[in-house]
Amino acid sequence: MQNFSLFKKGLTTFLATSISLVALNAQAESWPIKEAGAKAAGFSEEGIQRLDAAMNKVVADQDVAGMVWILAKDGEVATFETAGLSRVDDQAPMEMDSLFRIYSMTKPVTGVALMMLHEKGLWNFDDPVSKYVPEFANLRVMTSYDEDGKMVLETPEKPPTMRQLLNHSAGFGYGLGGSDPVNEAFRNTQVLASDDLDMLIERVADIPLMFEPGEAWYYSVAVDIQGYIVQKITGMTYGEYLEKNIFLPLDMTDTRFFVKPEDKPRFAEVHNWDEERQHLVQRPHRTDRPSYLNPDRLESGGGGLVSSTHDYARFLQMLVNEGELDGARIISPESVRLMRTNSLRDELNLRGSPTSEGQPGQGFGVDFAVIVDPKKADTPQGAGTYYWGGAAGTWFWVDPTEDLFFIGMIQAQGAKRPDAPELRTLSRDIVYASLPE
Repeated sequence: MQNFSLFKKGLTTFLATSISLVALNAQAESWPIKEAGAKAAGFSEEGIQRLDAAMNKVVADQDVAGMVWILAKDGEVATFETAGLSRVDDQAPMEMDSLFRIYSMTKPVTGVALMMLHEKGLWNFDDPVSKYVPEFANLRVMTSYDEDGKMVLETPEKPPTMRQLLNHSAGFGYGLGGSDPVNEAFRNTQVLASDDLDMLIERVADIPLMFEPGEAWYYSVAVDIQGYIVQKITGMTYGEYLEKNIFLPLDMTDTRFFVKPEDKPRFAEVHNWDEERQHLVQRPHRTDRPSYLNPDRLESGGGGLVSSTHDYARFLQMLVNEGELDGARIISPESVRLMRTNSLRDELNLRGSPTSEGQPGQGFGVDFAVIVDPKKADTPQGAGTYYWGGAAGTWFWVDPTEDLFFIGMIQAQGAKRPDAPELRTLSRDIVYASLPE
């Protein structure tokens, strides 16, 4: 009997290992597998060599501990490389399948999830947000301060709409910055440390809007609210919905809201520059919210996902292909075009308001910033290019005029080495200089 138990235990272990290997092999065989090369992807050899050299120098100069980067055009991979370390404390190398906190690069995934439901007629752009979040039926807006420094609150002239929720003009705060009472309230009530999305909604409902909906652009908690709306409409947890409808169809097997125990060695750590010691140091983990190893973490649609370069590349190539990849249709071409279309009022630019110019030539669509006028935006990117990044330094852009995307995966927060380059600008300028005239 004991021998049978040992046999059964061994068989179970063997099957579990085999299943894991099958999953890994399946991913290893799914695009992007390897580089097609500069010429095949439509770039100059010299340009791609310059790009790779620049990214390697960023690592060698200790601007980041390690990096994975990928550039693809017309479905061909020009470069897919890695350099440096994922953890300086134990000198673990950065690998092609390393896992990253992508933070706000979660937002476009949430936008796709919501657009899938829009295609089914389950919400409309001009609907009030309170139609799907009744807790927001009595939102107030901060209009001024009284002589004691307290907020003066009024009922907004019009309730925030779904369109405004999607382009960050609804009036919500976030708590990531700002010394105003609204953002202070987000921090004091620990909105982003909520146990779940229900708690997050309850806390946000008690905090006033920063301005009349539609009157300004302010980076906000809006995308966490969007994740809650997906959950409310579908009756599934937000993580379950993403897994079933986006991650499994796209073979994004490394993307979720937590890190599985067996994947912990692949999880890159966050680093910053230590001025006194003159080198990078590993940042301690936060203790004010659940660990990334905890599967019960808040399923934050605004910043909670962990992913790999392979997985996010598949997500972006799906968007380049206007909603489809390897036979899996996720959303329609029309939905992708809506997502990458600026929906801010004419008077507003990205981060702009009626009294602030913001960033000329740039607007916002569905959970993406959008280059509306490349000349005004002072960029070589094509009109309609959409992009975003994450709090730990990850960044991407998609240029539909060239059918290309770039992803840079790093884990860096806090102090930087003096004279460290701005990576988005550095990579962008080299990429476009590498295209034929």
